[in-house]
Amino acid sequence: MKKAAFLLTITILALLFASCNNKSEEYIDPRGTDYAGSESCIQCHKVQSDMAFKSSHFKATSPAILGNVSGDFDSKNHTFIYDKETKLVMEKRGDSLYQVVYKNGKETAKYKFEIVFGTKHAQTSVYWKDNNTYELPVSFYHSINNWATSPGFPADKPYFDRMVVKDCYSCHASNASSRSVNQNSEQRNMMSMDVEDIIRKETVVYGIDCERCHGPAKKHVEFHLKNPNVKVANSITSFKTLNRQQKLDACALCHAGNDGMKLKSRFEYKPGDNLSEFFRETKSINDTTNFDVHGNQYRLMAQSKCFIKSDKMDCITCHNPHENASKNLASYSKICMSCHQGLKHKESTLKTMPEKLLASNCVECHMPKKASGAIKFQLSNSKQLSEYILRTHKIGIYPTNTK
Repeated sequence: MKKAAFLLTITILALLFASCNNKSEEYIDPRGTDYAGSESCIQCHKVQSDMAFKSSHFKATSPAILGNVSGDFDSKNHTFIYDKETKLVMEKRGDSLYQVVYKNGKETAKYKFEIVFGTKHAQTSVYWKDNNTYELPVSFYHSINNWATSPGFPADKPYFDRMVVKDCYSCHASNASSRSVNQNSEQRNMMSMDVEDIIRKETVVYGIDCERCHGPAKKHVEFHLKNPNVKVANSITSFKTLNRQQKLDACALCHAGNDGMKLKSRFEYKPGDNLSEFFRETKSINDTTNFDVHGNQYRLMAQSKCFIKSDKMDCITCHNPHENASKNLASYSKICMSCHQGLKHKESTLKTMPEKLLASNCVECHMPKKASGAIKFQLSNSKQLSEYILRTHKIGIYPTNTK
Protein backbone atom coordinates (compact mmCIF):
# COMPACT_ATOMS: atom_id res chain seq x y z
CA MET A 1 0.00 0.00 0.00
CA LYS A 2 2.79 2.42 0.96
CA LYS A 3 4.69 1.53 -2.21
CA ALA A 4 1.59 2.23 -4.33
CA ALA A 5 1.04 5.59 -2.61
CA PHE A 6 4.69 6.48 -3.14
CA LEU A 7 4.51 5.60 -6.85
CA LEU A 8 1.32 7.66 -7.20
CA THR A 9 3.02 10.68 -5.58
CA ILE A 10 6.03 10.36 -7.88
CA THR A 11 3.71 10.12 -10.91
CA ILE A 12 1.79 13.26 -9.89
CA LEU A 13 5.01 15.21 -9.32
CA ALA A 14 6.33 14.07 -12.68
CA LEU A 15 3.14 15.24 -14.38
CA LEU A 16 3.30 18.61 -12.62
CA PHE A 17 6.93 19.02 -13.61
CA ALA A 18 6.11 18.09 -17.19
CA SER A 19 3.19 20.52 -17.33
CA CYS A 20 5.39 23.37 -16.08
CA ASN A 21 8.07 22.43 -18.58
CA ASN A 22 5.60 22.14 -21.44
CA LYS A 23 3.87 25.40 -20.51
CA SER A 24 7.20 27.22 -20.64
CA GLU A 25 8.22 25.58 -23.91
CA GLU A 26 4.89 26.16 -25.66
CA TYR A 27 4.44 29.80 -24.62
CA ILE A 28 5.04 32.35 -27.38
CA ASP A 29 5.75 35.84 -26.07
CA PRO A 30 5.19 38.90 -28.30
CA ARG A 31 8.74 40.04 -27.49
CA GLY A 32 10.36 37.00 -29.05
CA THR A 33 11.48 33.45 -28.38
CA ASP A 34 13.79 34.40 -25.47
CA TYR A 35 10.86 35.29 -23.20
CA ALA A 36 8.90 32.96 -20.92
CA GLY A 37 6.15 35.27 -19.59
CA SER A 38 5.59 36.33 -16.00
CA GLU A 39 3.29 33.38 -15.28
CA SER A 40 6.34 31.13 -15.47
CA CYS A 41 7.89 32.96 -12.49
CA ILE A 42 5.13 31.97 -10.04
CA GLN A 43 6.18 28.36 -9.61
CA CYS A 44 9.56 29.29 -8.07
CA HIS A 45 9.05 32.91 -6.95
CA LYS A 46 5.57 32.89 -5.45
CA VAL A 47 6.19 35.50 -2.72
CA GLN A 48 7.68 38.03 -5.15
CA SER A 49 5.02 37.26 -7.76
CA ASP A 50 2.15 37.71 -5.31
CA MET A 51 3.49 41.17 -4.43
CA ALA A 52 4.42 42.18 -7.95
CA PHE A 53 1.12 41.20 -9.56
CA LYS A 54 -0.69 43.59 -7.18
CA SER A 55 1.75 46.46 -7.68
CA SER A 56 1.37 49.72 -9.59
CA HIS A 57 4.27 48.66 -11.79
CA PHE A 58 2.46 45.53 -12.92
CA LYS A 59 -0.77 47.50 -13.37
CA ALA A 60 0.82 50.42 -15.23
CA THR A 61 -1.42 49.31 -18.09
CA SER A 62 -4.25 46.79 -18.02
CA PRO A 63 -7.11 45.67 -20.26
CA ALA A 64 -10.13 47.86 -19.45
CA ILE A 65 -12.27 45.04 -18.10
CA LEU A 66 -14.57 45.34 -15.10
CA GLY A 67 -12.45 45.37 -11.97
CA ASN A 68 -9.48 47.10 -13.63
CA VAL A 69 -11.18 50.44 -14.25
CA SER A 70 -11.33 53.04 -11.48
CA GLY A 71 -14.24 55.39 -10.98
CA ASP A 72 -17.99 55.43 -10.71
CA PHE A 73 -20.31 54.30 -13.51
CA ASP A 74 -23.54 53.97 -11.53
CA SER A 75 -24.05 57.16 -9.52
CA LYS A 76 -24.28 60.95 -9.80
CA ASN A 77 -20.48 61.16 -10.02
CA HIS A 78 -20.26 59.61 -13.48
CA THR A 79 -21.14 62.70 -15.54
CA PHE A 80 -18.81 65.41 -16.84
CA ILE A 81 -20.57 68.62 -17.92
CA TYR A 82 -18.92 70.72 -20.65
CA ASP A 83 -21.71 73.25 -21.16
CA LYS A 84 -25.50 73.50 -20.98
CA GLU A 85 -25.86 71.38 -24.10
CA THR A 86 -22.95 68.95 -23.84
CA LYS A 87 -22.12 66.30 -21.31
CA LEU A 88 -20.02 63.13 -21.22
CA VAL A 89 -21.28 60.19 -19.19
CA MET A 90 -19.31 57.15 -17.99
CA GLU A 91 -21.60 54.22 -18.73
CA LYS A 92 -21.58 50.46 -18.28
CA ARG A 93 -23.27 48.61 -21.13
CA GLY A 94 -23.21 44.87 -20.68
CA ASP A 95 -19.64 43.90 -19.80
CA SER A 96 -18.15 46.98 -21.49
CA LEU A 97 -17.50 50.53 -20.29
CA TYR A 98 -17.89 53.67 -22.39
CA GLN A 99 -17.56 57.43 -22.41
CA VAL A 100 -20.75 58.58 -24.08
CA VAL A 101 -21.30 62.09 -25.47
CA TYR A 102 -24.78 63.64 -25.21
CA LYS A 103 -25.94 66.81 -26.97
CA ASN A 104 -29.20 68.23 -25.63
CA GLY A 105 -29.96 64.87 -24.09
CA LYS A 106 -29.35 62.91 -27.30
CA GLU A 107 -26.45 60.45 -27.66
CA THR A 108 -24.08 61.59 -30.43
CA ALA A 109 -20.99 59.41 -29.91
CA LYS A 110 -19.55 56.71 -27.67
CA TYR A 111 -15.99 55.50 -27.11
CA LYS A 112 -15.07 52.28 -25.37
CA PHE A 113 -12.59 51.96 -22.49
CA GLU A 114 -10.08 49.46 -23.94
CA ILE A 115 -6.78 49.99 -22.08
CA VAL A 116 -6.28 51.75 -18.76
CA PHE A 117 -3.05 53.53 -17.79
CA GLY A 118 -2.19 53.78 -14.10
CA THR A 119 -3.95 52.69 -10.94
CA LYS A 120 -2.47 54.39 -7.87
CA HIS A 121 -2.80 58.18 -8.15
CA ALA A 122 -4.93 58.51 -11.26
CA GLN A 123 -6.08 56.50 -14.24
CA THR A 124 -6.54 57.50 -17.86
CA SER A 125 -7.88 55.31 -20.65
CA VAL A 126 -7.58 54.78 -24.39
CA TYR A 127 -9.65 53.29 -27.19
CA TRP A 128 -8.48 51.52 -30.37
CA LYS A 129 -8.92 53.01 -33.85
CA ASP A 130 -7.05 51.98 -37.04
CA ASN A 131 -4.21 50.13 -35.28
CA ASN A 132 -3.59 52.96 -32.85
CA THR A 133 -4.85 54.06 -29.46
CA TYR A 134 -6.41 57.41 -28.57
CA GLU A 135 -6.82 58.90 -25.12
CA LEU A 136 -10.28 59.45 -23.68
CA PRO A 137 -10.89 63.07 -22.61
CA VAL A 138 -11.90 62.36 -19.00
CA SER A 139 -9.75 60.53 -16.42
CA PHE A 140 -10.29 59.40 -12.84
CA TYR A 141 -8.26 61.03 -10.03
CA HIS A 142 -8.04 59.23 -6.70
CA SER A 143 -7.03 62.42 -4.84
CA ILE A 144 -10.51 63.88 -5.47
CA ASN A 145 -12.28 60.52 -5.94
CA ASN A 146 -13.87 61.89 -9.09
CA TRP A 147 -13.65 62.30 -12.84
CA ALA A 148 -11.87 65.31 -14.37
CA THR A 149 -10.21 66.28 -17.64
CA SER A 150 -7.34 64.09 -18.81
CA PRO A 151 -4.03 66.04 -18.61
CA GLY A 152 -3.93 68.76 -21.25
CA PHE A 153 -7.51 68.20 -22.43
CA PRO A 154 -9.99 71.09 -22.72
CA ALA A 155 -12.91 71.45 -20.32
CA ASP A 156 -15.21 73.22 -22.77
CA LYS A 157 -15.66 70.42 -25.33
CA PRO A 158 -14.99 66.67 -25.64
CA TYR A 159 -11.93 65.76 -27.72
CA PHE A 160 -11.09 62.22 -28.88
CA ASP A 161 -8.21 62.62 -31.36
CA ARG A 162 -5.07 62.56 -29.19
CA MET A 163 -3.01 59.55 -30.25
CA VAL A 164 -1.15 57.61 -27.55
CA VAL A 165 1.98 56.52 -29.42
CA LYS A 166 4.25 53.52 -28.77
CA ASP A 167 6.74 55.62 -26.79
CA CYS A 168 4.04 56.22 -24.16
CA TYR A 169 3.72 52.46 -23.76
CA SER A 170 7.47 52.06 -23.25
CA CYS A 171 7.10 53.15 -19.60
CA HIS A 172 3.63 51.74 -19.00
CA ALA A 173 3.87 48.37 -20.72
CA SER A 174 6.44 45.66 -21.34
CA ASN A 175 5.88 45.60 -25.08
CA ALA A 176 3.93 47.33 -27.85
CA SER A 177 5.06 46.80 -31.39
CA SER A 178 4.17 47.10 -35.07
CA ARG A 179 6.20 43.95 -35.70
CA SER A 180 4.81 40.45 -36.04
CA VAL A 181 4.59 38.27 -32.95
CA ASN A 182 6.09 35.27 -34.73
CA GLN A 183 9.39 37.01 -35.55
CA ASN A 184 12.31 35.82 -33.45
CA SER A 185 14.24 38.12 -31.13
CA GLU A 186 17.09 38.67 -33.60
CA GLN A 187 14.74 39.83 -36.35
CA ARG A 188 12.94 42.11 -33.90
CA ASN A 189 16.16 43.71 -32.62
CA MET A 190 17.12 44.65 -36.19
CA MET A 191 14.18 47.08 -36.07
CA SER A 192 14.78 48.46 -32.59
CA MET A 193 13.40 51.92 -33.29
CA ASP A 194 10.10 50.45 -34.56
CA VAL A 195 9.28 53.58 -36.55
CA GLU A 196 5.91 52.53 -37.98
CA ASP A 197 2.99 54.42 -36.45
CA ILE A 198 0.86 51.38 -35.80
CA ILE A 199 0.50 49.03 -32.84
CA ARG A 200 -0.52 45.41 -33.24
CA LYS A 201 -2.96 44.56 -30.45
CA GLU A 202 -1.52 41.08 -30.04
CA THR A 203 1.96 42.49 -29.30
CA VAL A 204 0.93 44.47 -26.20
CA VAL A 205 2.29 43.01 -22.95
CA TYR A 206 0.47 44.90 -20.21
CA GLY A 207 2.21 46.52 -17.26
CA ILE A 208 5.84 46.31 -16.17
CA ASP A 209 6.35 42.59 -15.80
CA CYS A 210 9.15 40.45 -14.35
CA GLU A 211 11.11 40.18 -17.60
CA ARG A 212 11.03 43.93 -18.20
CA CYS A 213 13.27 44.35 -15.16
CA HIS A 214 15.16 41.04 -15.10
CA GLY A 215 15.53 40.36 -18.82
CA PRO A 216 14.39 37.43 -20.98
CA ALA A 217 13.74 34.38 -18.79
CA LYS A 218 13.15 31.45 -21.16
CA LYS A 219 16.60 29.88 -20.63
CA HIS A 220 16.41 30.65 -16.90
CA VAL A 221 13.08 28.83 -16.51
CA GLU A 222 14.19 25.85 -18.55
CA PHE A 223 17.47 25.51 -16.63
CA HIS A 224 15.96 25.68 -13.15
CA LEU A 225 13.07 23.34 -13.95
CA LYS A 226 15.66 20.79 -15.02
CA ASN A 227 18.02 21.65 -12.14
CA PRO A 228 15.75 22.47 -9.16
CA ASN A 229 18.56 22.05 -6.62
CA VAL A 230 20.68 24.82 -8.15
CA LYS A 231 20.00 27.96 -6.09
CA VAL A 232 22.28 30.39 -7.94
CA ALA A 233 20.25 32.26 -10.60
CA ASN A 234 21.19 31.08 -14.08
CA SER A 235 20.57 33.00 -17.33
CA ILE A 236 18.76 35.91 -15.68
CA THR A 237 19.72 39.34 -14.35
CA SER A 238 19.70 39.60 -10.57
CA PHE A 239 19.93 43.15 -9.24
CA LYS A 240 22.39 41.89 -6.62
CA THR A 241 24.93 41.48 -9.43
CA LEU A 242 24.51 45.02 -10.81
CA ASN A 243 26.64 47.97 -9.78
CA ARG A 244 25.09 51.14 -8.42
CA GLN A 245 24.81 52.97 -11.73
CA GLN A 246 23.32 49.95 -13.47
CA LYS A 247 20.63 49.74 -10.77
CA LEU A 248 19.95 53.45 -11.11
CA ASP A 249 19.78 53.22 -14.91
CA ALA A 250 17.22 50.41 -14.70
CA CYS A 251 14.89 52.73 -12.74
CA ALA A 252 15.89 55.92 -14.56
CA LEU A 253 14.76 54.34 -17.84
CA CYS A 254 11.24 55.47 -16.87
CA HIS A 255 11.80 57.62 -13.79
CA ALA A 256 14.11 60.31 -15.19
CA GLY A 257 11.73 62.42 -17.20
CA ASN A 258 10.99 62.39 -20.89
CA ASP A 259 13.06 65.26 -22.27
CA GLY A 260 16.16 63.40 -23.44
CA MET A 261 17.01 62.73 -27.08
CA LYS A 262 15.96 59.15 -27.81
CA LEU A 263 18.53 57.01 -29.58
CA LYS A 264 16.88 53.60 -29.30
CA SER A 265 13.52 52.28 -28.18
CA ARG A 266 13.18 51.81 -24.42
CA PHE A 267 11.66 48.41 -25.15
CA GLU A 268 15.10 47.20 -26.26
CA TYR A 269 16.72 48.08 -22.92
CA LYS A 270 17.88 45.15 -20.80
CA PRO A 271 18.96 45.45 -17.14
CA GLY A 272 22.69 46.11 -17.04
CA ASP A 273 22.67 48.11 -20.28
CA ASN A 274 24.13 51.62 -20.31
CA LEU A 275 21.25 54.09 -20.40
CA SER A 276 23.34 56.59 -22.39
CA GLU A 277 23.00 54.22 -25.36
CA PHE A 278 19.25 54.82 -25.31
CA PHE A 279 19.08 58.51 -24.37
CA ARG A 280 21.22 61.56 -24.88
CA GLU A 281 20.67 63.95 -21.99
CA THR A 282 19.67 67.47 -22.98
CA LYS A 283 20.04 68.81 -19.44
CA SER A 284 22.74 68.32 -16.84
CA ILE A 285 21.82 66.42 -13.70
CA ASN A 286 23.01 69.55 -11.82
CA ASP A 287 20.86 71.87 -13.93
CA THR A 288 19.10 74.42 -11.77
CA THR A 289 15.89 73.69 -13.66
CA ASN A 290 13.16 72.41 -11.37
CA PHE A 291 12.63 68.86 -12.57
CA ASP A 292 8.96 67.94 -12.37
CA VAL A 293 7.80 65.68 -9.55
CA HIS A 294 5.90 63.57 -12.07
CA GLY A 295 8.13 60.95 -13.70
CA ASN A 296 11.48 62.55 -12.77
CA GLN A 297 12.23 60.90 -9.45
CA TYR A 298 15.78 59.88 -10.37
CA ARG A 299 17.09 63.32 -11.30
CA LEU A 300 15.44 64.91 -8.27
CA MET A 301 17.05 62.32 -6.00
CA ALA A 302 20.41 62.84 -7.75
CA GLN A 303 20.36 66.51 -6.72
CA SER A 304 20.01 65.57 -3.04
CA LYS A 305 22.99 65.82 -0.68
CA CYS A 306 22.06 62.42 0.74
CA PHE A 307 22.59 60.88 -2.68
CA ILE A 308 25.66 62.93 -3.64
CA LYS A 309 27.52 62.08 -0.41
CA SER A 310 26.67 58.39 -0.53
CA ASP A 311 28.40 55.78 -2.66
CA LYS A 312 25.67 53.20 -2.08
CA MET A 313 22.30 54.98 -2.11
CA ASP A 314 20.02 54.00 -4.97
CA CYS A 315 16.27 53.61 -5.55
CA ILE A 316 16.13 50.20 -3.88
CA THR A 317 17.57 51.71 -0.69
CA CYS A 318 14.06 52.95 0.04
CA HIS A 319 11.80 51.02 -2.34
CA ASN A 320 11.01 47.38 -2.94
CA PRO A 321 10.30 47.35 -6.70
CA HIS A 322 8.06 44.29 -6.28
CA GLU A 323 5.48 46.20 -4.24
CA ASN A 324 3.92 49.62 -3.94
CA ALA A 325 5.56 52.34 -1.89
CA SER A 326 4.63 51.99 1.74
CA LYS A 327 2.02 54.37 3.14
CA ASN A 328 3.73 54.09 6.52
CA LEU A 329 6.03 57.12 6.49
CA ALA A 330 7.72 55.96 9.69
CA SER A 331 9.20 53.03 7.76
CA TYR A 332 11.12 55.48 5.59
CA SER A 333 12.24 57.42 8.64
CA LYS A 334 14.02 54.31 9.89
CA ILE A 335 16.05 54.31 6.67
CA CYS A 336 16.84 58.01 7.08
CA MET A 337 17.89 57.54 10.71
CA SER A 338 20.29 54.75 9.77
CA CYS A 339 22.56 57.52 8.41
CA HIS A 340 21.37 60.49 10.48
CA GLN A 341 21.57 59.09 14.02
CA GLY A 342 21.91 61.71 16.71
CA LEU A 343 20.83 64.56 14.43
CA LYS A 344 19.41 67.50 16.39
CA HIS A 345 16.73 69.80 15.00
CA LYS A 346 16.78 73.55 15.40
CA GLU A 347 14.64 75.16 18.08
CA SER A 348 12.41 76.77 15.45
CA THR A 349 11.72 73.31 14.00
CA LEU A 350 11.03 71.79 17.42
CA LYS A 351 8.28 74.35 17.92
CA THR A 352 6.34 72.81 15.01
CA MET A 353 6.46 69.23 16.28
CA PRO A 354 7.86 67.27 19.26
CA GLU A 355 11.27 65.59 18.74
CA LYS A 356 9.85 62.05 18.89
CA LEU A 357 7.32 62.78 16.18
CA LEU A 358 9.93 64.46 14.00
CA ALA A 359 12.13 61.37 14.20
CA SER A 360 9.39 59.25 12.66
CA ASN A 361 8.24 61.81 10.12
CA CYS A 362 11.37 62.65 8.10
CA VAL A 363 9.70 62.28 4.69
CA GLU A 364 6.86 64.69 5.38
CA CYS A 365 9.31 67.53 6.06
CA HIS A 366 12.30 66.66 3.86
CA MET A 367 10.42 65.22 0.85
CA PRO A 368 7.21 67.30 0.86
CA LYS A 369 4.38 66.93 -1.59
CA LYS A 370 4.61 69.31 -4.54
CA ALA A 371 2.37 70.29 -7.43
CA SER A 372 3.30 68.89 -10.83
CA GLY A 373 3.93 71.44 -13.53
CA ALA A 374 3.27 68.82 -16.19
CA ILE A 375 -0.16 67.65 -15.07
CA LYS A 376 -3.16 69.78 -14.22
CA PHE A 377 -6.86 69.01 -14.58
CA GLN A 378 -10.30 70.59 -14.45
CA LEU A 379 -13.42 69.35 -12.73
CA SER A 380 -16.79 69.09 -14.40
CA ASN A 381 -18.45 72.43 -15.16
CA SER A 382 -15.44 74.33 -13.80
CA LYS A 383 -12.87 76.69 -15.33
CA GLN A 384 -10.43 76.39 -12.43
CA LEU A 385 -7.29 74.28 -12.92
CA SER A 386 -6.62 71.77 -10.13
CA GLU A 387 -3.11 70.69 -9.20
CA TYR A 388 -1.79 67.14 -9.37
CA ILE A 389 0.19 66.57 -6.18
CA LEU A 390 3.07 64.12 -5.75
CA ARG A 391 5.88 63.74 -3.24
CA THR A 392 9.21 65.14 -4.40
CA HIS A 393 12.29 62.90 -4.45
CA LYS A 394 14.64 65.81 -3.90
CA ILE A 395 15.62 65.32 -0.27
CA GLY A 396 16.35 68.66 1.37
CA ILE A 397 15.50 71.31 3.92
CA TYR A 398 12.29 73.08 3.01
CA PRO A 399 10.51 76.07 4.61
CA THR A 400 7.87 74.85 7.04
CA ASN A 401 5.13 76.61 5.07
CA THR A 402 6.03 74.75 1.83
CA LYS A 403 3.23 72.55 0.58
